[in-house]
Amino acid sequence: MPESRDISILGVKISLLRGEELLERIGESVRTRSRLLVASGNVQSLNLCCSDKALRETINAAEIVRLDGAGVALAAKILGHRPTERLTWADFGHSLARFCARKDFSLYLLGNAPGVARSAADVLHAANPGLKIAGTRHGYFQKETDSPENQDVVREINASGADILVVGLGMPLQERWIAENRDALQPPVIMTAGAAFEWIAGLKPRAPEWMRENGMEWLWRLRLEPRRLFRRYVLGNPLFLLRVLGEKIGLSRSGRAGA
Repeated sequence: MPESRDISILGVKISLLRGEELLERIGESVRTRSRLLVASGNVQSLNLCCSDKALRETINAAEIVRLDGAGVALAAKILGHRPTERLTWADFGHSLARFCARKDFSLYLLGNAPGVARSAADVLHAANPGLKIAGTRHGYFQKETDSPENQDVVREINASGADILVVGLGMPLQERWIAENRDALQPPVIMTAGAAFEWIAGLKPRAPEWMRENGMEWLWRLRLEPRRLFRRYVLGNPLFLLRVLGEKIGLSRSGRAGA
């Protein structure tokens, strides 16, 4: 089984794995029923981790943190690392579905608005008729750990017998919910997905391929939702770059000091 090569960006772990290596790790965890949390490492999550210690600890505790997006790949290069492929959910979700259909693994999709997870599951199943969908549920429920509604959701997930739970509650809510409920959840593999179900279901159009290949998909998303994403991209992207450059300067100075 391949081992991920973990690096640190702004104090957050990023796992350098190719898509097929991640799928192999997922398959091994399902077969051995060993716990595997796959978190998302993107510009937004790393920015949030700079001010949210609990989120940073939760992500760093994950067995794997996907390199999610061109911004983090660029940061890795700036810091002297050689990043592997970017594993964004809008693309990786389809690879995961094909893999699960081939291996007879089942998926449970949790999150987004009512009907969205079901629509995403239908799209994945239509493309992979052998895919087992153990269940779907929207993310509009009381998430306090001891609330009856939250306990019902956990029981429903466990009763489904799902091998892989995909949680799309948005960041940092999904990480907090997983941290608080992980011991009670029985699926061996848990993955965070943000708003991925909307993209998989086709509710939002993907950027043209040339934009995706050149790390410009964030501009497309900003065009679609300018009010909601202004702070994340227009303010967050430059802030992230400044933080990474600051880390680079700090590492360079430390290297000279230790020479």
